[in-house]
Amino acid sequence: MRQPEHLKIVGLKSTTPRLKILSLFESSQEHHLSAEDVYKLLMASGDDVGLATVYRVLTQFEQAGLLVRNYFEGGKSVFELNQGKHHDHIVCMQCGHVEEFYDATIEARQEKVAIERGFSIRDHSLYIYADCTNKQCPHKDLRADPMPTNKIEAAQSLD
Repeated sequence: MRQPEHLKIVGLKSTTPRLKILSLFESSQEHHLSAEDVYKLLMASGDDVGLATVYRVLTQFEQAGLLVRNYFEGGKSVFELNQGKHHDHIVCMQCGHVEEFYDATIEARQEKVAIERGFSIRDHSLYIYADCTNKQCPHKDLRADPMPTNKIEAAQSLD
Protein backbone atom coordinates (compact mmCIF):
# COMPACT_ATOMS: atom_id res chain seq x y z
CA MET A 1 0.00 0.00 0.00
CA ARG A 2 1.40 3.40 -0.91
CA GLN A 3 0.53 5.32 2.22
CA PRO A 4 0.33 8.99 1.14
CA GLU A 5 -1.93 8.15 -1.81
CA HIS A 6 -4.10 5.89 0.33
CA LEU A 7 -4.57 8.58 2.96
CA LYS A 8 -5.49 11.09 0.26
CA ILE A 9 -8.08 8.71 -1.22
CA VAL A 10 -9.90 8.52 2.13
CA GLY A 11 -9.74 12.30 2.59
CA LEU A 12 -6.87 12.56 5.08
CA LYS A 13 -3.74 14.65 4.74
CA SER A 14 -0.44 12.79 4.83
CA THR A 15 0.92 14.04 8.14
CA THR A 16 3.96 12.48 9.77
CA PRO A 17 2.01 10.93 12.69
CA ARG A 18 -0.58 9.43 10.32
CA LEU A 19 2.09 7.96 8.07
CA LYS A 20 4.03 6.51 11.01
CA ILE A 21 0.94 4.96 12.58
CA LEU A 22 -0.29 3.49 9.29
CA SER A 23 3.18 2.11 8.59
CA LEU A 24 3.25 0.55 12.05
CA PHE A 25 -0.01 -1.32 11.40
CA GLU A 26 1.22 -2.49 8.01
CA SER A 27 4.52 -3.81 9.36
CA SER A 28 3.56 -5.08 12.82
CA GLN A 29 3.68 -8.81 13.60
CA GLU A 30 0.72 -8.24 15.93
CA HIS A 31 -2.52 -7.56 14.05
CA HIS A 32 -4.52 -6.19 16.99
CA LEU A 33 -3.07 -3.10 18.65
CA SER A 34 -4.47 -0.82 21.33
CA ALA A 35 -3.72 2.91 21.37
CA GLU A 36 -1.26 2.24 24.18
CA ASP A 37 0.44 -0.50 22.12
CA VAL A 38 0.81 1.90 19.19
CA TYR A 39 2.20 4.61 21.45
CA LYS A 40 4.74 2.25 23.05
CA LEU A 41 5.88 0.90 19.67
CA LEU A 42 6.32 4.42 18.32
CA MET A 43 8.30 5.48 21.40
CA ALA A 44 10.48 2.35 21.18
CA SER A 45 11.35 3.19 17.57
CA GLY A 46 12.25 6.76 18.52
CA ASP A 47 9.16 8.41 17.04
CA ASP A 48 7.89 11.35 19.08
CA VAL A 49 4.11 11.07 18.71
CA GLY A 50 1.98 11.95 21.72
CA LEU A 51 -0.61 9.57 23.15
CA ALA A 52 -3.45 12.05 22.46
CA THR A 53 -2.33 12.20 18.82
CA VAL A 54 -2.31 8.40 18.64
CA TYR A 55 -5.91 8.25 19.92
CA ARG A 56 -7.00 10.97 17.49
CA VAL A 57 -5.33 9.31 14.48
CA LEU A 58 -6.74 5.88 15.34
CA THR A 59 -10.25 7.36 15.53
CA GLN A 60 -9.73 9.17 12.20
CA PHE A 61 -8.49 5.96 10.58
CA GLU A 62 -11.48 4.05 11.93
CA GLN A 63 -13.92 6.68 10.62
CA ALA A 64 -12.15 6.62 7.23
CA GLY A 65 -12.43 2.82 7.07
CA LEU A 66 -8.68 2.15 7.23
CA LEU A 67 -8.90 0.44 10.64
CA VAL A 68 -11.51 -1.70 12.37
CA ARG A 69 -12.05 -1.34 16.11
CA ASN A 70 -12.66 -4.47 18.19
CA TYR A 71 -13.75 -4.66 21.81
CA PHE A 72 -12.32 -7.77 23.36
CA GLU A 73 -12.99 -8.89 26.95
CA GLY A 74 -12.04 -6.25 29.49
CA GLY A 75 -13.45 -3.41 27.39
CA LYS A 76 -10.10 -2.40 25.85
CA SER A 77 -10.35 -1.24 22.25
CA VAL A 78 -7.92 -2.77 19.82
CA PHE A 79 -7.53 -1.85 16.18
CA GLU A 80 -6.59 -3.81 13.09
CA LEU A 81 -6.12 -2.93 9.43
CA ASN A 82 -9.32 -3.18 7.44
CA GLN A 83 -8.44 -5.80 4.84
CA GLY A 84 -11.97 -5.84 3.45
CA LYS A 85 -12.46 -9.52 4.33
CA HIS A 86 -14.80 -10.59 7.11
CA HIS A 87 -13.32 -12.74 9.85
CA ASP A 88 -14.07 -13.69 13.42
CA HIS A 89 -11.82 -13.89 16.47
CA ILE A 90 -10.94 -16.45 19.12
CA VAL A 91 -9.38 -14.92 22.24
CA CYS A 92 -7.35 -16.88 24.80
CA MET A 93 -8.57 -16.08 28.30
CA GLN A 94 -5.19 -17.07 29.75
CA CYS A 95 -2.85 -14.83 27.79
CA GLY A 96 -5.02 -12.60 25.61
CA HIS A 97 -3.65 -14.02 22.34
CA VAL A 98 -6.09 -13.41 19.47
CA GLU A 99 -6.44 -15.56 16.37
CA GLU A 100 -8.52 -14.66 13.35
CA PHE A 101 -10.54 -17.23 11.45
CA TYR A 102 -13.26 -17.58 8.85
CA ASP A 103 -15.67 -20.50 8.86
CA ALA A 104 -18.28 -20.72 6.09
CA THR A 105 -20.48 -23.06 8.16
CA ILE A 106 -20.66 -20.57 11.05
CA GLU A 107 -21.39 -17.72 8.63
CA ALA A 108 -24.18 -19.68 6.93
CA ARG A 109 -25.71 -20.63 10.29
CA GLN A 110 -25.73 -17.01 11.48
CA GLU A 111 -27.43 -15.94 8.25
CA LYS A 112 -30.02 -18.71 8.65
CA VAL A 113 -30.74 -17.70 12.27
CA ALA A 114 -31.25 -14.08 11.23
CA ILE A 115 -33.60 -15.02 8.37
CA GLU A 116 -35.62 -17.39 10.58
CA ARG A 117 -36.19 -14.51 12.98
CA GLY A 118 -37.08 -12.00 10.29
CA PHE A 119 -33.78 -10.14 10.11
CA SER A 120 -31.32 -9.25 7.40
CA ILE A 121 -27.74 -9.03 8.67
CA ARG A 122 -25.96 -5.75 7.97
CA ASP A 123 -22.82 -6.59 9.90
CA HIS A 124 -21.75 -8.81 12.75
CA SER A 125 -18.78 -9.79 14.82
CA LEU A 126 -18.10 -13.02 16.63
CA TYR A 127 -15.64 -13.25 19.50
CA ILE A 128 -15.03 -16.67 21.01
CA TYR A 129 -13.41 -16.55 24.45
CA ALA A 130 -11.56 -19.77 25.23
CA ASP A 131 -8.73 -21.33 27.18
CA CYS A 132 -5.70 -22.52 25.25
CA THR A 133 -5.16 -26.27 25.64
CA ASN A 134 -1.58 -26.18 24.40
CA LYS A 135 0.66 -26.78 27.44
CA GLN A 136 3.61 -25.23 25.57
CA CYS A 137 1.66 -22.18 24.42
CA PRO A 138 4.27 -19.55 23.51
CA HIS A 139 1.85 -16.74 24.33
CA LYS A 140 1.21 -17.67 27.98
CA ASP A 141 4.62 -16.38 29.06
CA LEU A 142 3.89 -12.99 27.51
CA ARG A 143 1.17 -12.19 30.04
CA ALA A 144 1.78 -12.43 33.78
CA ASP A 145 -1.86 -12.41 34.87
CA PRO A 146 -4.67 -14.33 33.17
CA MET A 147 -7.40 -12.23 31.62
CA PRO A 148 -10.43 -11.55 33.86
CA THR A 149 -13.16 -14.12 33.23
CA ASN A 150 -16.04 -11.79 34.02
CA LYS A 151 -16.88 -8.10 34.41
CA ILE A 152 -16.55 -8.22 38.22
CA GLU A 153 -12.99 -9.59 37.97
CA ALA A 154 -12.21 -6.99 35.31
CA ALA A 155 -13.43 -4.16 37.55
CA GLN A 156 -11.52 -5.53 40.54
CA SER A 157 -8.33 -5.67 38.51
CA LEU A 158 -8.60 -1.91 37.97
CA ASP A 159 -8.43 -1.21 41.72
